[in-house]
Order: sequence, then structure tokens, then C-alpha cells
Amino acid sequence: MAEQLLLICGSVRAGSSNAAVLRTAGLLAPPGVSVESYDELAALPHFNPDDDGERLPAAAARLRGRLGAAGALLFSTPEYAGALPGSLKNLLDWSIGGGEMSGKPVGWINCSWGGPTRAAGAYAELRTVLSYADATIVEPACVQVPVTRADVGPDGLVSDPTARQQLAAAVAALVTASRAG
Repeated sequence: MAEQLLLICGSVRAGSSNAAVLRTAGLLAPPGVSVESYDELAALPHFNPDDDGERLPAAAARLRGRLGAAGALLFSTPEYAGALPGSLKNLLDWSIGGGEMSGKPVGWINCSWGGPTRAAGAYAELRTVLSYADATIVEPACVQVPVTRADVGPDGLVSDPTARQQLAAAVAALVTASRAG
């Protein structure tokens, strides 16, 4: 059975650079790796601990199923007001109660290119929450690959060869860690 890599974008914006980075990274995955994108971020209901039980909301149950089926997770997210976007934090909140990320190899691609902090707050917060989820953070798969909108071609993929090499290396490190686990 092929290893499964689940791509999770923290942006719901059309034309997101983070989504382009993940799409490109998915195409650069090693042979034998099945890649899927999680596409229900905007459909998740607000996390409510009262609903976090045997009868999860349907979108939260699907999320947990996809997290559980994945061999590894790769994130990319923008930063809003110095932190994770609320929609991604909501996804992470839904993921804690089921334990599907426990021991799961995770990485991220920070494609922020502007601003003095380059989304450092968002990725520090992501690290904290993934640690609470008991995920296994694969350091070589946690990289800064600055991408501007001009670096994304009309096909929605990152065109810069250096960026593509960095994305491929991060995905390879994540897959290697997953296979070793």
C-alpha cells in the first residue's frame, strides 16, 4: 500500500500561495506516495468540546478519518495578526480529542516572503499545538521557502526551480520519517 501524505492549507483564500506551495510539494512527492489535499477547512464547524464525543459533526468526523488514514501531514499557512488563522486553529482543535496525530510525522512549508517576522508567530504556534497533539515534528520537513504570487504560474504551481528543489527535499524528509516510523 502506498504511503499517504495529507496536505493541509491554513488559508481558505482563492489563489493562496500556501495552497500553491502544497500543490507543488505534492507533485514532487517520491514514487509510491499517495498525496491528498484536505479541502474542508471552511466547512468545519466551530470547535465545541460538548460536540467532541462519539457523535462528532460530520465534517469533524471526516477530518479525523483523513488524519488517521494519513502516514504523514504537511502544513502551509499564512499568519494573521501574529498567529495562526482561526480556521486552521479550529482544525487543530478538532484534531486533539481523537488522537489521530499522536506519533504522526508532520512538517510545514512557511512560504511567507514579506514582513519582518516572515510568519514566525504562526509557525511557533503551529509547533506548540502539534506538540500538544503529540505529533512527531520532522525538523528537515519544516522549512522556509519564500514564494511570491509572481512565483506561482498560471497552472497554480510554484515555478521557481530552487523553491521546487527545497519543497521536494522537505517532502522527501517527511516521507522518509514516515516510512521509518
